[in-house]
Amino acid sequence: MARRLRSELYRQLEPQAWRRAGLSPVNRALVALILASVALAVLETEPSLGAAFHRGLGVAQVLIGGVFLAEYVVRIWIAPEDPRYAERFGRLRYALSWPALVDLLALAPAFLLVGGGEAYLLRMARLLRILRIARLGRFSRASARLIAALAARRFEFAVTLAFGGVLMLLASTLLYLVEGSGQPEAFGSIPRAMWWSIATLTTVGYGDVTPITPLGRVFAGATAVVGIGVIAMPAGIVAAALGEAMRPERRPTVRPQAREDAAPARN
Repeated sequence: MARRLRSELYRQLEPQAWRRAGLSPVNRALVALILASVALAVLETEPSLGAAFHRGLGVAQVLIGGVFLAEYVVRIWIAPEDPRYAERFGRLRYALSWPALVDLLALAPAFLLVGGGEAYLLRMARLLRILRIARLGRFSRASARLIAALAARRFEFAVTLAFGGVLMLLASTLLYLVEGSGQPEAFGSIPRAMWWSIATLTTVGYGDVTPITPLGRVFAGATAVVGIGVIAMPAGIVAAALGEAMRPERRPTVRPQAREDAAPARN
């Protein structure tokens, strides 16, 4: 009886063991609770809401935390159903695995009364479980293909990164030579000028540091134009990799062929 219950709970909680389409009913409920818990953690950061609904938010967090604590204990119990943890000390190895440690960290704020902003960061860690549960069926295959396509283009990414680094160093050096004497706080050294070159090459342009000399503005304009190309190159690589990854998922449209066994035309 206990073995049968453990097997059924494993089938409900482990996405890979669920043979039907989509998520199991238990996992759907857990996803809803995860989103609700994160939403409550976000709302608690608002002082007006926290003061008005402090007790209700606290009770809700404790109740949701109790559900996740029960789920954590159940996952430890059913761990031997997974072939990876079926051997001796399988439950201990599962408890030391990354998903289990994330679950444990997410439970800590609710039951250890950890205050401050760090508690909310730990609660946000529950979102990692959504990513783990959501890796199902077609989405999982598509993700694997995309990662493989990006890995196959790692040389192009490395070349783009090296090209961007050279441009950043060159722009920083030129602005240091041209603007260093007039704006020592912003361009008094190459490392200081790098902040401007990074903001310009990434087309962010905060505006807190700008050249004031005519030659410096010419260099700045050229750097801004080149920065557009620096951003466009990795974007094109990602787009091409995404197209390659999704191509096996697309089925070509099959046009109906004319029947070859049609009767020949009569004379």
